Parts: sequence; structure tokens; C-alpha cells
Amino acid sequence: MVSLKEVKQQPQVETYLRLGNEHLGALGFTEHGFRHANLVASIARQIMQRLGFGERPSELAAIAGYLHDIGNVVSRQDHGQTGAIIAMRILEQLGMPYDEVATIAAAIGNHEEEYGEAVNPVAAALILADKSDVHRSRVRNLELATFDIHDRVNYAATHSFVRVDESERLVTLELTIDPTVSSIMDYFEIFLTRMVMCRRAAETLEATFSIIINDSKLL
Repeated sequence: MVSLKEVKQQPQVETYLRLGNEHLGALGFTEHGFRHANLVASIARQIMQRLGFGERPSELAAIAGYLHDIGNVVSRQDHGQTGAIIAMRILEQLGMPYDEVATIAAAIGNHEEEYGEAVNPVAAALILADKSDVHRSRVRNLELATFDIHDRVNYAATHSFVRVDESERLVTLELTIDPTVSSIMDYFEIFLTRMVMCRRAAETLEATFSIIINDSKLL
């Protein structure tokens, strides 16, 4: 069976993720490279494992998490759908069964809030993992005076952790935000749609989504 390790070894995967991240850097976006890909893969896998979905579905979630932004090599616009097609081609070449390819493609094609829906558990885990990656290490522009709101919110997030309580079936995003850099209101201004998406994704996993910011439960 095709594994995440095998996917990572494919030269086109390395090239497309690296260049896609460079393209977004030229457009002024935060980091969407190997750090983000590896973190989303790891979180998606853990969500699936801890909620009892089994090893193979968890592996598929990890693969989807690693590949979800590969479409940025073409364009930021509709990168989820472009990435799904690219991922399908790569995974088919590796001999992955078509039902698994379809599951991963659907997850990648539905991970953006403009049009995405948690159409299967893998998609739900990917959404939760991707939208929870808010952290100052993603900010490329280090001139605070020139920060836009996305740079400011990400730079203000000094700690980000996704905690899964198996017994309560609760997925909690724990954030520490430096209020001298950005307000909590700024966070919700740009991430409210994403948080609603996370709540729906958790429901697909028969779980509940919660947010704790600076030790205060906000959702």
C-alpha cells in the first residue's frame, strides 16, 4: 500500500511543493512549504487515529495533508481543485487503489473555505489540521510596520496546538496570541469562516470543535 513516506520520495512532489511555496512567497503569502505540509500531515493523522478511524484512513489523511497545497505550483486561485488533479496523477502512478485516490482527491479539492466541504472523514481531518496552523513561523515578511492583517495575526500566534480528547470526542485548537502584536478580534475577523468550517468538519467526524485562546474558551 502506498505510504506517506513513499509519496515524499517522489521528485515531482518535492519540486511542486517547493516551487509552489516560492510562488506564494512572490505573491506575499505566508509559508506554505514543507513545514506546513509536514505539520498538517501529522495533525491530520493524529486526529484520525485518536478518534478511532484506523491506521489506513489515518495514513490517507496524512497523505492528503502533505499534498493539499501542491496546486499552488500552478496558481493560488482554485489551488485545491488543481492540487487534487495533480495528486490524482501522482498517486495513480504509484499504483494506489482508485477508491483511495478518490478519497484523497476529494479531501484536497475541498480544503479551502471558498467552496470546500468535509465530504468524507479524511477531508474533515485535513480541514481541521490545515486551518489550525496559525503561527509566527509562517510569516516571511519580518518588517512589522508593513504587516497586513494576515501577517499580524500569524506573527502574534506564539503557540498553536491541536488537542484531541478521545473520550469526549473533542478537537480543541489551543492558541497563545500576543496582544501587543494583534488582537483576538483580528483573529476572528480573518478566520471566522475557517472556524465555522472546522466546526462542520468536526461534526463529520462525530466530534466537537473548540477554541481556547490565551487560556479562555471562546468556542
